[in-house]
Amino acid sequence: MSLIPDPAAANALSGERASRALVALAWINTQLASARGLEPNVERTLDHLREVLDADEIAVWVHTPQGLIEGWVSGSAGTSEAAVRTALAGGELDDAGEGVAAIPLVRGDRSVGGLVWRVRRPLTAEERILMTAVAGLLALELTHAERSRRLEEEVAARTEEIERGRRFTEKIIDSLPIGLYVIDRAYRVQSWNRRRETGTQATSREAAVGRTIFEVLHLAPGDPIHQEFDEVFRTGQLLEYLREVGSSGERRTFWVTKIPMRLGGDEVTHVITLGEDITDWTQAQARASQAEKLAAIGQLVAGMMHEVNNPLATIAACAESLGYRIDPLIAQGLPDAQEAIDYLGIIGNEVERCKHIGDGLLDFTRPRPARRERVQPNEVVERTLFLLKHHARFRKVAVVLALDPAVDRVPEASAEQLVQVLMGLLLNAMDAMGGEGTVRVVTRVGPSTAEGAIIEVSDAGVGIPLRERDRIFEPFYTTKAPGSGTGLGLSIAYAIMQEHGGRIEVDSVVGQGSTFRLILPVVAE
Repeated sequence: MSLIPDPAAANALSGERASRALVALAWINTQLASARGLEPNVERTLDHLREVLDADEIAVWVHTPQGLIEGWVSGSAGTSEAAVRTALAGGELDDAGEGVAAIPLVRGDRSVGGLVWRVRRPLTAEERILMTAVAGLLALELTHAERSRRLEEEVAARTEEIERGRRFTEKIIDSLPIGLYVIDRAYRVQSWNRRRETGTQATSREAAVGRTIFEVLHLAPGDPIHQEFDEVFRTGQLLEYLREVGSSGERRTFWVTKIPMRLGGDEVTHVITLGEDITDWTQAQARASQAEKLAAIGQLVAGMMHEVNNPLATIAACAESLGYRIDPLIAQGLPDAQEAIDYLGIIGNEVERCKHIGDGLLDFTRPRPARRERVQPNEVVERTLFLLKHHARFRKVAVVLALDPAVDRVPEASAEQLVQVLMGLLLNAMDAMGGEGTVRVVTRVGPSTAEGAIIEVSDAGVGIPLRERDRIFEPFYTTKAPGSGTGLGLSIAYAIMQEHGGRIEVDSVVGQGSTFRLILPVVAE
């Protein structure tokens, strides 16, 4: 059977294009009739067609039980099944003559697939006749019983291989220890891994895919996220930054990376977002930094006190010596002698006060060993409140207690130091509320023996801004008015908690109040 165009069609072919199309058709007819087999014959045919038409892509798509599948392709394989179906249904090229076009491969009343091409210009009449003729030849080849069966088996195997690869890729993405999602240029979620289904912004994959990212990430500010995605789409450059997310009083820190993705061409079609929870790492870094600062200040204070104690000792000795000399003058009844004794007493007291200040600084940087014993956290709370009820500044503060009797004792602890820490937190709470209000003190059992006792002090004060929250444990840093605080109270508390094998945490909302949390190890009774 010859598929060379009839005389009327042949007469329409003229000049160089007509000659080129006829030569190509004759060459393809010879190739398909060879005994090399279906696979190489079709491949050689498509390669030759792409060269004759100067096309970006020539492909054969076939109908299988699994749907319309790309069987062979020459050139860039960027055409989707949806585009092929549109072209087979008579879809037109765009105004520039670019796009996907197709001719159905039909044998009798059965459609076996389509001959698909992507060119940068409309085909001439001669070239369309060529494609129609080749489509008829390919349809004849594909409907041959043995070859058709082999093709379906091969396509089915390829489909299964692709599906296995897709499932394997999904498993890899779901196994990543970081959150991952992908959005398209309409900001709709196209992929959402299992890690994104847990954590502070947990959302199931089914609830996320297909929706805009602004509907899904309802806890994050919309405008900054919108700008970040727009920047990646516009510049095509990777974007990295830190983001803090707060939910139910818990703050988590994430390292976010936005990666441009291109399906074809230079335009960014999707953005991949990775979010790694680095909260534990940042907290460890902060603790290490705090320890380094304490060590440095400890060396400074120790050196300073060594130098200051010598002149203080001299002053104290001179004052004592003068006291001995004035005693006889008092016996003689001299009027100014008693006043001189009073001044010497003041000098001695101030020397002692200087020594106590130095000792306090040393305690801050290197808490001195205190008597260690098993301490009951509830007893520490009750003892602290007993002392504070005699404190004039604390009389307008109401305390709500919720003490859990199941809390075990803290081993090798100093009750005096823990009282010092808790008293400082309660006085700070009072200051945050302007001297009056309600403070809530809670004890509860922790999740493990290493974090078995938790004491919380909550106020309804002004709160601590986020920019200051990570600095409040730094030495000499204070949020109080000038002259109202030294900035050492929380630093000393931090050092004492470390000495006890525990830690101190804070949650705060500006305008609503703060909660300071003491976490200590316990030993069962």
